[in-house]
Amino acid sequence: MFSRLQSDIQCILERDPAARTGWEVLTCYPGLHALVLHRRAHWCWQNGFKWAGRFISQLSRWLTGIEIHPGAKIGERVFFDHAMGVVIGETAEIGDGCTIYQGVTLGGTSLYKGTKRHPTLGRDVVVSAGAKVLGGFLVGDGAKIGSNAVVIKPVPAGATAVGIPARIIPSKAGESADVTTTSPKFSAYGITLEDDPLGQAMKGLIDNASSQEHQIALLWQAIEKLSESSKAHRDCVPDDAALQETFEADKINQLMGK
Repeated sequence: MFSRLQSDIQCILERDPAARTGWEVLTCYPGLHALVLHRRAHWCWQNGFKWAGRFISQLSRWLTGIEIHPGAKIGERVFFDHAMGVVIGETAEIGDGCTIYQGVTLGGTSLYKGTKRHPTLGRDVVVSAGAKVLGGFLVGDGAKIGSNAVVIKPVPAGATAVGIPARIIPSKAGESADVTTTSPKFSAYGITLEDDPLGQAMKGLIDNASSQEHQIALLWQAIEKLSESSKAHRDCVPDDAALQETFEADKINQLMGK
């Protein structure tokens, strides 16, 4: 029990730069308190003491602001950062090394008892502030859920889900979408170096339009040079021909925040 508590404290010290000492974490971090109380509640739930498990869960909610159903399964080195308003349902499963921020809901969409109604998080998943993960599906190892995303379908390992409803940014070479080096590191709040997939699509369309205008301008310039050598062909270049590029791709990208 003490070794597991020590592991929980150490993982908080590694992931939260505001944490200064183990004693501070032990006495002042409600996420750690919620975990400790949940283990007691889960033991009661698994051993048939349902009311006792629910009572401990309710007590934990009053003390920490984190609501974890005693039936939920939580692995080791899980960090609830701030975590006020977190709600975790009965059949939810959280893998080792996960990080969950404030306002997160691991909820269910089914009303049938005895079924898998809540999501399963793999190892080292980051669920950012305000995200809602709804349904009995799997969020793969190393995946990241963006702030305020609403996830209603499985997320592949290493991918990032953003938006409402969530869209998937695929992983690269089996790594998390934000990993650009061979040594992955913890990403607070699931912040990535990748853009929203719709933003990437818009940027591609803008760049393509800019490239097409450039090609058209080059063609008109070539036609103008040819017409200068022949009096009969000068009229083939209209007065309003786009001999110069006017499409401001960089300015549009700046307006989009790209």
